[in-house]
Amino acid sequence: MDNDFWLERWAKHEIGFHQPRINEYLIRHWPSLNIASAAAVFVPLCGKSLDMRWLSERGHRVVGVEISRTACSEFFAEWNVTPHVEHGGAFERLSARGVTLMCGDFFDLRREDLTDVRGVFDRAALIALPPPMRRAYVSKLREILPAGTPLLLVAPDYDQRQMKGPPFSVGPQEIHELFAGTAIEELAAYDVSDAPDNARFRQRGLTRLLERVFRIQV
Repeated sequence: MDNDFWLERWAKHEIGFHQPRINEYLIRHWPSLNIASAAAVFVPLCGKSLDMRWLSERGHRVVGVEISRTACSEFFAEWNVTPHVEHGGAFERLSARGVTLMCGDFFDLRREDLTDVRGVFDRAALIALPPPMRRAYVSKLREILPAGTPLLLVAPDYDQRQMKGPPFSVGPQEIHELFAGTAIEELAAYDVSDAPDNARFRQRGLTRLLERVFRIQV
């Protein structure tokens, strides 16, 4: 799943991964991270997620990174705001209402880009990547985030033989392997096999789907 894959998906507007509402697990479990309301938070591979609006409305300064300029533009357009645009280094930065979207490659981020970040929400980044890239992703997070930054992670767990990703199945064992040496707590596991939003997965052959929520100290 290289950048061209995602750019093509956005160009064709094949964005079934985009949720048209605030993620319920974010609402339910974000308070458990105990992050100050004015603190900066990071949303990797953010698309045009409404979750960033929710975080901003609770006082957080939000930093998202997204490869698609289309996604970045649509996020602000659908919020009915015109962002301030800056160009510099590897990224184009679009900012408004306390949200800054860095349009560019996640792997080009540097530690200084996220110096003030005190929390991370990942609903769609890790699970969008095949296994080798997942390891590189976690390694990059550890490189660029302040030590001990809390991460709220949502990951689907299903029989990968029944359906090809993305979204990929990333179960508890792999989570512990990827984030070895850090504090990991599974907060909840929800059986969403019969949820209306997951009908497209059932059509692809999936018979059971769990969504697990983890709190991780990166």
